[in-house]
Amino acid sequence: MNRKVHTNVIPVILAGGSGARLWPLSRSAYPKQFLPLLNEKSMLQETVLRAQRIHQAQPPIILCHQDYRFIVAEQLVSIGVKNATLILEPISKNTAPAVTIAALYSIQQQDSILCILPADHVINDVEQFAERMNTAIGLAEDNHLITFGVKPTRPETGYGYIKTVLSVGGNDQGYPVCEFIEKPGLNKAKHYLELPNYWWNSGIFIFKATSYLAEIKQHSPDILTCCQNTIDSMIRDLDFIRLDETLFSKIPCDSIDYAIMEKTRHAIVLPLNTDWSDVGSWSALYEMQQQDNDGNVLRGDVITQNVKNSYLHAENRLLAAVGVSDVIIIETSDAVLVTNKNTSQAIKNIVFDLIDQKRPETQWHKKVYRPWGYYELLYRNQSIQVKYITVKPKSSLSLQLHHHRSEHWVIVKGVAQVTRGNDLFNIEENQSTYIPKHTKHRLFNPTDQSLEMIEVQLGSYLGEDDIIRFEDNYGRITDF
Repeated sequence: MNRKVHTNVIPVILAGGSGARLWPLSRSAYPKQFLPLLNEKSMLQETVLRAQRIHQAQPPIILCHQDYRFIVAEQLVSIGVKNATLILEPISKNTAPAVTIAALYSIQQQDSILCILPADHVINDVEQFAERMNTAIGLAEDNHLITFGVKPTRPETGYGYIKTVLSVGGNDQGYPVCEFIEKPGLNKAKHYLELPNYWWNSGIFIFKATSYLAEIKQHSPDILTCCQNTIDSMIRDLDFIRLDETLFSKIPCDSIDYAIMEKTRHAIVLPLNTDWSDVGSWSALYEMQQQDNDGNVLRGDVITQNVKNSYLHAENRLLAAVGVSDVIIIETSDAVLVTNKNTSQAIKNIVFDLIDQKRPETQWHKKVYRPWGYYELLYRNQSIQVKYITVKPKSSLSLQLHHHRSEHWVIVKGVAQVTRGNDLFNIEENQSTYIPKHTKHRLFNPTDQSLEMIEVQLGSYLGEDDIIRFEDNYGRITDF
């Protein structure tokens, strides 16, 4: 069937997930979509580049939590993507509000076809992916709301499922939706594997913005009203679009699946027909990678003897394993995870326990990225904290002060321009300075080379929230 291809196709990339099941690599401050889990590019970067293969694709709209804004911006710059629209969510409200916000924003210019793409998927056959997207765009021209189903290859308990009517439609026309099914138990997943009309729910959607908004108005009008109020009050902050937190918090929390796709008469499932994974667990990541003759995937400095069918990942030191099988072992600088491959979905329960204990290992890595560069935590006790700080060329930290700690700065490489109280001076390699508590200060790298330094903090409280900002190049007056 020959169809006209819409000339205004906008990829909408959802990049707000926390990725708890891939702890300890994935942390709330730097979750899985920003990690290079399979190659040198992050899953967000791979998603953005994959979206560019869609015919007539315009610059993307990316929705993410406001805490991720500089991570997203930096990753886009590093792959040469310009003119993306970054919409910042104050809190998570699931997919229906996020897509409604994107649809309302897009129709301010003109009606568009939206390709909704989660940022944390792995799709190996990019050409086949682009072909299926173009087929769906043709269907969207006829006001269908398309979601993509993946034929199950195993009894997966970590994915949602879609039940369809196979007697209507077809591989290129899609199948009508019967129901969406939450992540099932193992017995149900085994049963679904034997049936021809059950599909993994990919979370990928394509539809006209106006078609989607008409359905959200009919089936979830409260979501539409609250989202419209939020869009009407949006503000631009640097290269970002900020949404008012008070208005955004009033939006009902719901997924596209239940808010729209189960209720509309226009929803169809199109088979994706390509390798796909949302990398929702370590076992899923294991399945996506090339295994050696013993069925192992080894990353980093790993040595094994008599190890079978396992995933071993070392970040900072030698990892040795002997006489084990079907295990996942992940080593980072501040945490080690050991789990049976078949129970890796339950890692989120460990993360929830750590959150209840207020352990920092759920939020931060020892290496923490900032818009000006990054720092790595070298040592910490109750009264001393040592960081190795790298500042990008021509970049500056905020003008700030601390109430509970003083700081000693030792320059390892480069030149630092230091503001301390009313003084402004430079220090170079192998020189140092002291910043007393209650003193306004700022660090600036005036050169074209990275600045590296050691910062020693001493005080009664060393939390990241002991900071008062007076000026900041990145709009971070009230947050980190």
